[in-house]
Order: sequence, then C-alpha cells, then structure tokens
Amino acid sequence: MAKAYKYKAMDSAGRVKTDSINAEHSLELEQKIIGMGLDLINYKEQKETILLFKKKSVNRKELINFTFQMEQLTRAGVSILDGLSDLKESLSDSRMVEVLSSIISEIEGGKTFSQALSSFPDIFDTIYVTLVRVGEESGRLPDVLRDLAETLKWHDELIADTKKIMIYPAIVSIVVIAVVTFLMIAVIPKLIPFIKDVGGEIPFHTEALIWVSTFMVNNWYLVFGLPVVMYIVIINLARKKARLRYSIDKLKLRFWLFGPLMLKINLSRFANYFAMMYNSGLTVLDSLKISEDLVSNVVLSKSIVDARTQIEEGDLISDSFRSASIYPPLVIRMLKVGENTGALDKALLNISYFYNREVNEMIGKLESAITPVLTVILGGVMGWIMMSVMGPVYDSLTKIMGN
Repeated sequence: MAKAYKYKAMDSAGRVKTDSINAEHSLELEQKIIGMGLDLINYKEQKETILLFKKKSVNRKELINFTFQMEQLTRAGVSILDGLSDLKESLSDSRMVEVLSSIISEIEGGKTFSQALSSFPDIFDTIYVTLVRVGEESGRLPDVLRDLAETLKWHDELIADTKKIMIYPAIVSIVVIAVVTFLMIAVIPKLIPFIKDVGGEIPFHTEALIWVSTFMVNNWYLVFGLPVVMYIVIINLARKKARLRYSIDKLKLRFWLFGPLMLKINLSRFANYFAMMYNSGLTVLDSLKISEDLVSNVVLSKSIVDARTQIEEGDLISDSFRSASIYPPLVIRMLKVGENTGALDKALLNISYFYNREVNEMIGKLESAITPVLTVILGGVMGWIMMSVMGPVYDSLTKIMGN
C-alpha cells in the first residue's frame, strides 16, 4: 500500500523544493524524485490525515490537455514512454508532474499504459482506463485518445454551462435572504412598538410581518439550523437506505424546470459515452455495465441495469429501454434505427447531439427567465415589508387629518 512522504529535493538550478508524494517504499520514492529531475535531500513518512489537507489534484483542463497531447504524440509515432517524458518536461511544478513520473516508472517496470493509469483512479476513472486498454489491444490508441479528449472537453463545457445558470440565482438568493434576515431581526423589532402605538386596527399582513419577525428573533437558531440539519440527515439516510435515495432521485426528475434539464443532461452524457465505448470496440453489455455509474441519478442508473439484464436475456436494445418508461420516444426510436441499420454508435451520437442542443437552449431560457423571477420575488418581499410597516402609519395619519 502506498505511503505518503514529505520530501525536500533540489532541482538542476539549485532551487530547493518541498512537497508530498505517494510511494510504496523509500526506494520507489527515490526513483520518483529522480524521474522528476530532482536530487533528493531528505524525506520523512507523512501521516494520512495531513495528506488529506495537502494533496494537490489534477483538474479537468489538465486532464483534457494531457489526453489531447498524448493523442497527438502517439498519432505522430512517438512511443508512450517518450511522449510521457516530453509532457513531463513541458509541465511546470504541479501534481501532474508527480503523476507522470509515477506512470513512467510503472511502465518501465513492465506495466502497460492502461495499467499504469489505473494506479490513479481519482484522476483516470474506469471509463478512461478501459478505453485506453481497448485502444492498446486494438491498435487504435490515437483514435481512442482523440474521442476521449473530445468527450472530456464536451463534458467540461456542459458542466461549466450548468454551473453558469446557478451562480446568479445563488448570489441573488443569498442577498435576498441576508436583507430579509436583517430587516426581520434588526429593523422590524424596533418598529413593532411604533406600529402598535399609532393606534387603529392592525391589518392582517402587518400582523403576519410582526409574527414572522418575532418568530425569527426568538427562534433564529431553528430558522437557520433546522434546514441544514435536515439536509445532512436526509443525505446520510439516503446513502444508507436505497429506497429513500431512489425516491429522492425520482422526485428530482419531476422537479419543475430543473427536472427535465437534469434528465436531458444525463441522457446526453449517457448517449455520448455509450457511443464512444461502443465505437472503441466494447460490447453493448460491457458499455452498459460501465455506463451505470455515468448517470448521476439512481433511477436512471437502475433503468440501465434493468435494460442490460433484459438484453442479456435476448431482448432488443430498444425494447429493453422502452420497458423502463423513463426514456423519451426519441431515444427509443433512434436506438431502434441504430439496431436496424447496424450503426448504433451513430444513432447514439445523434441522441447526444439532440439533447446537448436541447440542454443549451434550456440553459439559455433559464438564464433569461431567472433574472425577472428573482426580481419579482425580491420586489414582492420588500413591498410586503414596506406596506406592512407604512400601512398602519398611513391609516393613522389619514384619520388624524380627517378629524
């Protein structure tokens, strides 16, 4: 089992570097340090708890660049080892340098490229490693790496677009909650005596404001703590109880606006990766087996499991997915066309293209719709507060002037 070491080393320019690295033993540590072009000064074993806070990660853009560059090098006829060495020398000080050094050491030790990649499951997932292995065995590694790079880039753009529509609502929601909380806890309590002293009948909306303000002042810990506690409890229960997780994920797919968006994102991703795996030489059953973990929804994952079981029993692919009653008619129709024409990968890519376009259109519509909706909500809350505070004052002044 790999251990964590903290080391101090010197580069060719005489600069001292201190960092952390994983190695099976001290000899492997020295080999990795030498592979990084450094001279080891000293080292000590590091506790795992410390590593959790200091471990650097490889982001998606670095992974995409690595995949694209390896595709270009292997297509040009450069060997895997030479390509990895060239990439390592071109990178600045980063986690990727350590990863490449370890991969080079493992390949030199007799492992294949895919086997070396599997040593870093937090960077290269099952799909990545499996496709690289298929590419090695079929002699189509450059083509597989090209498809991987394009798919990873597409997935990165999809995540970025999805996050983009959530940033503005999140910021505005935080501002709204902060303003309302300040008014309810700090401002309204000081105005309550004044509102009651002006005399006259207090309207219902003003009484509601007073009640909400009083409740928040006396139970602020429940108002802010209870949702957090409930969220944590539900998440932990969902991890332990499969039926609860299934019910929650089923509810997510029915949630207004975001449910259809989530379904289309998952369908687009599933179809894209399924097409890539099938086109790389994996069987339908193997592709479906790997795809079970691709979707971020238990309901969809179970539907893939059920479809794979039916296909194993001899059913057609389209019929197996139709029985799930989740997939839109377009998906079933395209799968049937792919089966009849023998071009299943093209049919899946058409599904991915269609839903990717649908997702982009929905994101654009949500972006333009969220702003006025949040503005109306903020205006409504502020209007309720102002009307509830100023209403009794205005009524009292009207009575005084009338007398």
